[in-house]
Amino acid sequence: MSGRPLSGRTAVVTGAARGIGAALARELAGRGMRVALLGHEGERLRQLAEELPVPALAHEADVTDDTALARAADAVRTGLGPPSVVVANAAVADAGLFADSDPAQWRRIVDVNLTGSANTARTFLPDLTATRGYHLQVASLAAIGAAPMMSAYCASKAGVEAFAHSLRAEVAHLGVAVGLGYLTWIGTDLIEDADRHTVMRELRGHMPWPVRDVHSADRAASRLALAVERRSTAVYHPRWLRLAQPLRAALPAVVTRATRHYLPRLESRASLTHTGLLGGGGTADAEAATR
Repeated sequence: MSGRPLSGRTAVVTGAARGIGAALARELAGRGMRVALLGHEGERLRQLAEELPVPALAHEADVTDDTALARAADAVRTGLGPPSVVVANAAVADAGLFADSDPAQWRRIVDVNLTGSANTARTFLPDLTATRGYHLQVASLAAIGAAPMMSAYCASKAGVEAFAHSLRAEVAHLGVAVGLGYLTWIGTDLIEDADRHTVMRELRGHMPWPVRDVHSADRAASRLALAVERRSTAVYHPRWLRLAQPLRAALPAVVTRATRHYLPRLESRASLTHTGLLGGGGTADAEAATR
């Protein structure tokens, strides 16, 4: 047991149907955890639950819906036992100029990424308090240095970073640990979808190495799982991302100086119209939000 500190415990992962969420669920299951998979895409969630080598539960839930999350929490407690790990991973994104953004879609991104993360923490905090557990908030390089064309996503990720810091200070005396996972571009279908849009592909291409590189979802999930095991305050993938923290005060000026030159050139060659919600997860969220 000492070699498998997570074995026999229960974890909840939101946004678990695909991408980082699904990869992390596999990693935690490989460490012996029972895993509750929350998200929109029921069939994908059920298929993943069947593939895992541990007891697992698939439950469709919208993280912006308090009632749906409460039902999910009851199902987790009944089916797998009270969770000692909760990973707030669910997120959506789009790309385009803020001036042309659809207000409803802008609000939806912030609602899913920020309010949904807070809802997740609130719902499962009684369990984490009882188990002296660990809450991992998946953030982003966008929380450290905001990029143009992704204002809602960057605002929401900066928000979840601040929320996690605040929550950590409130629950530390209860034995609950709160961590932040800082990730850069990860090779999910969201990034693949973004790269189909000329402006987004070229915008990332203009970023300095190594910021523009895309990294494996499986490697990112492995780093996050290790953070869960160690109850880390912060985890960075790739590791060099940690170096951005002491530089964050200078990043807005650097980004502005760079984009004021190449963004007009991009606009002269391609449309900057909004992409809509990106990736399969974005499509599923858009469909769920209209039900």
